[in-house]
Parts: sequence; structure tokens; C-alpha cells
Amino acid sequence: MNALWHGGTIYTMEAEGTTTEAVLVSDDRIEKIGAYEELKPFADKEINLKGASMYPGLVDSHMHMIGHGEKLMRVDLSKIESSEEMREQLIESTKELKEDDWFIGEGWNENNFADRKIFHRHELDEISKSPMLLKRVCRHAILANSSALALAGITKKSLDPEGGLIVRDADGEPTGYLLDAAQDLVSNQVPEVSVNYLTRALQKSVDHLLSLGLTGAHTEDMGYYGHYSRPLEAFKNVIGDHMKFRAHLLRAHSAFEEMMENASYAEPFIDPGPMKIFADGSIGGRTALLSKPYNDDPSTVGVAIQSDEELKRLVSVARKHGEAVAIHVIGDLGLEMALDAIEAHPVSAHKRDRLIHAMVVREDLVARMQQIEVALDLQPSFVTSDFPWVVERLGEGRLEWSYAWKKLLDHGLICAGGSDAPIEEADPRLGIYAAVTRRKPYETHAGYQPEEKLSRFEAVQLYTSGSAATIGKENVRGIIREGFDADFTVFDRDLFAGNEEQILEVETVMTVVAGEIMYQQGGKK
Repeated sequence: MNALWHGGTIYTMEAEGTTTEAVLVSDDRIEKIGAYEELKPFADKEINLKGASMYPGLVDSHMHMIGHGEKLMRVDLSKIESSEEMREQLIESTKELKEDDWFIGEGWNENNFADRKIFHRHELDEISKSPMLLKRVCRHAILANSSALALAGITKKSLDPEGGLIVRDADGEPTGYLLDAAQDLVSNQVPEVSVNYLTRALQKSVDHLLSLGLTGAHTEDMGYYGHYSRPLEAFKNVIGDHMKFRAHLLRAHSAFEEMMENASYAEPFIDPGPMKIFADGSIGGRTALLSKPYNDDPSTVGVAIQSDEELKRLVSVARKHGEAVAIHVIGDLGLEMALDAIEAHPVSAHKRDRLIHAMVVREDLVARMQQIEVALDLQPSFVTSDFPWVVERLGEGRLEWSYAWKKLLDHGLICAGGSDAPIEEADPRLGIYAAVTRRKPYETHAGYQPEEKLSRFEAVQLYTSGSAATIGKENVRGIIREGFDADFTVFDRDLFAGNEEQILEVETVMTVVAGEIMYQQGGKK
């Protein structure tokens, strides 16, 4: 069945400003592009865009799809702006809990509070005796009350786990603030959720992502919900011919070899990705690994999640299976360790490694990245979330090569755009706006590090050709071109016209995956 798309502005994204009048789609592929009158004789049916603007399908290059669905189902603390408001929200949200019920909250961020307060476990105990786990926005730190700590066996005598930190008070007692690997001590006590729960969370996530105009996402979910088969089953329950969405699965290093040997997928909509490895933590929690101490806490340079030897060993395991790696690196020393491991074990032919976040870099590390087959997963919204407080963490001297998206592009590095949802909002409009303005929505200043602003074309490329190239799909996705997948995002207005605030105001008209309308304004499909 052929369908001719026309009647709007169709951006091919081949080059800045390049458009085509019509696109002829055969089943799930683009057959031809060109003039409407020339293509009309070949069409079985026509789809009139009615003045809307069409782009290659937008893809989020790094998120946690099940986690995003959970955030939509749970208490969201991410927009709370004071410690008192957070306390009131927790009291309200926990008042109906039974004593043995766990309470899990998502996304608190003390940097949004005037007093920068981080709650002590005793303060959480006053709110609820039920076990409580509150995930910081970065997901590299949690707060737990005394009930949760007791279930985890965390006491004054507990040792810090490798790659983690149990924060303690002046008397050496745990405060309930747990960083990186120490989080697992508590999170491992949370009763395992059912596959049915994971399926419901994922269904809510996919429905929402399609409504935002996203045709796919590169997602990390295989290491968080027990055995990998459980989240994988949820993906197969939700995505397929009945619900088209491009889910590229990063495989946690802890599950990687077993997945290589035993897992089956549901391609082309669910496909296996590289081994996911954490090299360090987050700037907000001061666990991102820096080459020099934190400006606002000279006692620490952060946390290495893996030793040099272990990081190299993990990369060698991926190479044994002919696979790439995707390494979480936020600090410059974390990035240096990742590059050491990648250079020691080069990626296989026709594969591309990924460095996720790459927020604090150095010029010498950029030169090394230029010499290897690597792509960078960037999160433009981190600029608007982290500034201005991040200046306190890093100091002015490190800012030149921090959050330096424009420099990275200008040095010829492949860059993709993602949200890291549920850490940030999944809405690609917010990411595009942040890349272009480097400020929060509707603020009027010139932007944080305005020299790093991207053009609107460069920003949209992060979510189209950039996301495609990151997974080696640049020859089939990310551009509206003959022979490419028929994945389209249709907005009610032009992202490249009008003032910058209009980027935030566009509405999704249709989301098209493999030639099929999976979301339509006013009603799904």
C-alpha cells in the first residue's frame, strides 16, 4: 500500500533548510521524494498534512523507558521548590501507607531549595515509619529512612561498598543519604515488582513518548528490575507490530554475557545495543569523577564506579562478543578512564562506542575522541537543570570544556540528543529549546555559556541523524531520503521559524513509525 504525504513543509534534514514537496511511502519505507504532481500517479492514498511541518522521526538517544513510566505512575518530587514543600508532599503521600508498604518517591533535588536541605533519616522517620526510598533527580543518590536502612542492614559499623558511599554524621551514624553503589543496599530490599507492573509502566511510557512526537528511544532498563528477562518480556508485551516504536536496548554489563547467549528480541522494533557500563556518578551528588577536587568540597574528586582494571576487563568482554560499549562518563577523569579502556580494546569493525553524558571534558580528551569510532550521548536539558549551581561545584576554571555541546560538534564528533528521562522531562521540545537557548523556558537572559548555543538545525539533528548515527543506523534513519525507514514526526508549526519560545509551543499532530500513524492529535491512531 503506497501513501503520498504532502500539503505541508517537509524537512528532509539532508542539509539546513532542505525541504521536499511530497514523500511517497511504500509499507514501512520511503520509496520516493519529490514534486507532488510527479508522485501522485503512484499513490494508492494521500495524507494531507494541512500545513503542518514534518521531520524525520525524533529519537531520544538516552533514557530509561520503564523508569519514565514509573515516574508517570509515582509521586513526582522533581518540581518541588522548597524543603518545606517536599516535607508536606511526603506527609500527604504517605498518610495512607501500611507499616510494611514501601514508599518510593522520584526526582528530589536540593539545588531547587533555597536552603539546599538534604533530609536526615530522623526527619523522614517523623513523616513515616514505613520504609522510604527517595530517588534524587540524578539517580546517583537516594534518601532512606531508618526502616529502610534497617531492612538493608546498614548500621554505624557498615563499610562503604566499592563504588559507593554511606554518608554519615559527626558521630559516624548513617544519615540515610546513600551515593551510587551504596543505593543498591536499600533498593535491593524493595520487593520485586511483577512483569505485569513493568508492562503497565512501559505501556504508559510508550503512549506518552509517542504523544511527544518521539518515534524511538535508546533505553537502559535491563539492569534494574531483577533478571533481565523480566523487563525484556515487558518490552515484548508492549512493542511490536501492534504498537510500533523503535526501542534500542542497552544491556547492563551485569547481564550482558547471558543476554548475548540467551536473549531474543523482536527486531526491527526492539533491537539489542551495546554493553552499558558506569564509570562514575553525578555532579549533583559530587560522585562524578574529576581530575581535580570539587570546588565546593576539596576533600573529594568523586567516585570511580569501576577500577581501571575492571573497566578494561568489561570492555574486553564486550569485544569478545564483537560488541560496542556505552559508558556513563560525567567527570573528566571518568572520561579519561573510559578512553583508556576503549583504546586498550578497540571497537569491532562496523560498530561504534558511545560515551553517555560527557559533561566535563578536556581539550586533550577531545583530541583522543577524534581518533576513535565513538559517539556522544548529550542531554541538552542538563544545562538548564544544573546551572547556575554547577558553577559552585566545578569552579569557573573548568567551565570552558563543560557542557560544551557546540565545541564537541565543531570538532567533528558525532553527537546525539536525549533526556535521560525520568531524570529530565522526556519532551524533545525542551531538549531542543535548551540546546538553542541554554536557559530555562521563558527566561530572558542570554543563556548559560551562550557561546555553546546550537543552531536550531544542529539541535534538531541531535534527535534525528545524530541519534541514528549513534547506533550505526545513519544509512536508514534520521533523514527523509529514498530507501530510509518511514519514521516521521509531524508538528503543527515550523521549528525553524518564529521566536525561540515557539519551540516550546509546538504540538504533535502525528507520530509515524514504519509508515503507520501511531499517534494522532485528538486520538491515538
